[in-house]
Amino acid sequence: MNYQEAERYVLARELFGMRFGLDRMRRLMTVLGHPERRFDSIHVVGTNGKSSTTRMIAGILARHGRHTGTYLSPHLVWFGERIRVAEADLRPSEFAAAITRAARAAELVDRSLGQGDQVTQFELLTAAAYAEMAAGGVEVAVIEAGLGGRYDATNVIPSRVQVLTGVGLEHTRWLGPTIADIAGEKLDVVQPGATLVLGAGLRPEAEAVAERVAGERGARIVRAPADPGLKVGAAGGFQRRNFALARAAAEAYLGRLDAAAVAAAAAAVRVPGRLAQIGADPVTLVDSAHNPDGMAALVASLPELLGPRAGRLVAVVSILDDKDAAGMLAALLPACRALVLTSSQNPRALPPPTLQSLTRQLGGPAAEIVAQPAAA
Repeated sequence: MNYQEAERYVLARELFGMRFGLDRMRRLMTVLGHPERRFDSIHVVGTNGKSSTTRMIAGILARHGRHTGTYLSPHLVWFGERIRVAEADLRPSEFAAAITRAARAAELVDRSLGQGDQVTQFELLTAAAYAEMAAGGVEVAVIEAGLGGRYDATNVIPSRVQVLTGVGLEHTRWLGPTIADIAGEKLDVVQPGATLVLGAGLRPEAEAVAERVAGERGARIVRAPADPGLKVGAAGGFQRRNFALARAAAEAYLGRLDAAAVAAAAAAVRVPGRLAQIGADPVTLVDSAHNPDGMAALVASLPELLGPRAGRLVAVVSILDDKDAAGMLAALLPACRALVLTSSQNPRALPPPTLQSLTRQLGGPAAEIVAQPAAA
């Protein structure tokens, strides 16, 4: 397949929906010759900060001379962003080759499954990532979990280090109604005798689950500090916390770290779509916060980024229908002078009038509807 054909193939797999369970992934790994066993791995789970922390860990490891791979989700522009080798996205031709390899395996696995059961899009992408990293001679891969942990497609790796960024209420339909339930699902990735690295500010209920799981599996717990104590190039106060966690995870894997290499990683790593500045007059920021905790972290960082201009903030907002829109707006509205409500191209985007109604109920500022996102 060329890139266009590979992308169409991946998009077609979306029609099969989301199915929990690891049986299909284990079959894929068998057909592909178990690529997930041919590199060391660090598994990153949590509610917020996974992509940032994953990139940061890979950045630190790379500056210590390790040939790294990174698996992220979702992507912003194109699927190749999800699979990175040596801190670079796959090129279109490389992505097409990786999907071709995984597609052959998926077709074989599909034939072995029961009627109506097929390899999903995320499983295909995960298999492609593991096979590509193995083929590329990656020494250590930093893997971001998709949803939860226990039955997430990524959870077939024998990871040496697991990282929990934090736990909030999300995807309760699948992960359970409480913080403890969700923490349990995420922390099922902990391997016997491994090292579990916990982010600062973990809720007490999640902390208790982490201690129980680590005790049951003979895992060592490392608690990251809240601040790394050095300058971090990625924008937002929350990124300092993420980098402190990334450094603790890299240290858990490597042992002693080189201070100059850590500082170089802190200065260099950027996270696309997270408080990314795309304009200067006026200052225009793009952020992908998608739950109340993420929105609160965004709002807390605005004074540092905007200074006195923070009081003139206009927010252009679209939220998907499976998100806590009311909770997100409640965190955002006090920081805004005005809102422009729109609808992203995602078919699951809430209608702008629904957002406008929520804004009024929450006592928010003036909210204008502009349906087309570019015009908004």
